[in-house]
Amino acid sequence: MNKIWLITKREYFTRVKNRTFLLSTFLLPLVIVLFLAGFILLAVHGKSRHRIAVIDANGYFKDYLKSDASIEFDFSAGLDSLNYESKGCTAALIIPPLQQNEKTTYRLKYKKQLGPANEEDLRDRINNVITSHMIFEQTHISPATLDSIRSHSATAELETFEDTGKEAKLSSHRIASAIGYVSGLLIYILTFVYGAAVMRGVMEEKTNRIAEVVISSVRPFQLMLGKIAGIGAVGLTQFLLWIILLTGLTAIGQLFIPHDTWMEVQSLQQASAMSGPSVAKAGDAAQLIYELKNGISATNWLLIIFCFLFYFLGGYFFYSSLFAAIGSAVNEDPQEAQSLMLPITMPIVFSFVIMSIAVQDPGGSLAVWASIIPFSAPIVMMARIPFGVPGTVPWWQLGLSMLFLVLGFLSSTWIAGKIYRTGILLYGKKPTWKTLWKWAFRKN
Repeated sequence: MNKIWLITKREYFTRVKNRTFLLSTFLLPLVIVLFLAGFILLAVHGKSRHRIAVIDANGYFKDYLKSDASIEFDFSAGLDSLNYESKGCTAALIIPPLQQNEKTTYRLKYKKQLGPANEEDLRDRINNVITSHMIFEQTHISPATLDSIRSHSATAELETFEDTGKEAKLSSHRIASAIGYVSGLLIYILTFVYGAAVMRGVMEEKTNRIAEVVISSVRPFQLMLGKIAGIGAVGLTQFLLWIILLTGLTAIGQLFIPHDTWMEVQSLQQASAMSGPSVAKAGDAAQLIYELKNGISATNWLLIIFCFLFYFLGGYFFYSSLFAAIGSAVNEDPQEAQSLMLPITMPIVFSFVIMSIAVQDPGGSLAVWASIIPFSAPIVMMARIPFGVPGTVPWWQLGLSMLFLVLGFLSSTWIAGKIYRTGILLYGKKPTWKTLWKWAFRKN
């Protein structure tokens, strides 16, 4: 045990003192904070405004279509589908005569693409215009009166709560999706980065003949386990430092939010506590900050951090032992490692694909079974946990997933250890999966 500890300590301090580790550890949180700040600024101020020429053969669309911050409608006389660009418009909306109960195609001709969101918004507006005009023809309610009714009736806001049995906890699907996606993405990246680091370290020691000297003092399994533990501790250290740095940078970033925006956020919180209408009366920035604060405060961070550490370490040990086995088997040709890595990397890639589906449907059968199977559990389960435990993720699923992952990395470490013991001292023979299989299951 003392020898494993010495190898672990050497691997840990060698990499922690590396310049690449220091740069990635301290620069990545800053990049993330700047990215989030830029995202908020773009979401609030980055929307382009389109001016659309409306050629209406019906004559009533100008009474209903109103310009806003994203789209300006131009009903000027003389505009047509040929001269709209010269008149300063980015697109022309051509609406033919609409017959009741008959499907009619209207067209949008553009020089500048509106984008999917604006096109969907425009489609909804035109359908609302048709509905409003039909209401006017049958009830003689004026467009102004109908707009007033709609504006005064838009007072209902949806708040979602997780029913835990004893209490109902405020939740946010968007915040849970973001946390789940980021957690799964981090495990995906760190598994690749540190698993590959284990493989490269083993390959370097083998090609440089250092392993032969070390193995004269320690057993091959002890060398492999110490190397895996040391590099895993580096990843754990990096993650804990990221948490501390991101917390500090977020606290500093709040100082740059304008006072007026904070006042709007406080008014939203007060209105929400009184069950009154709130979100529609605030600015975009205040709404976004309000939702972030509510979502973050309602999140069970202790459970998420504990599960992240468990699944990161479990997934890392599961895959890094296999990466170490690959590194011990190959010689100096990097192509040998690439061909042997494919069966190991494909489950990780498929897990990331399933995670993207699980974020959208965390309770689906695909997400449930993929979060239990050890090959995909570290990434997929972390995408589901932010949606609620024991709501979306029952305790039995979480416990079964953890148990299978522990059994999985114990099995993979045992198999990898047998391959490592043979491969680390074998030179000149091109390895294949058939050969590795024989090394792993042959009787000693």
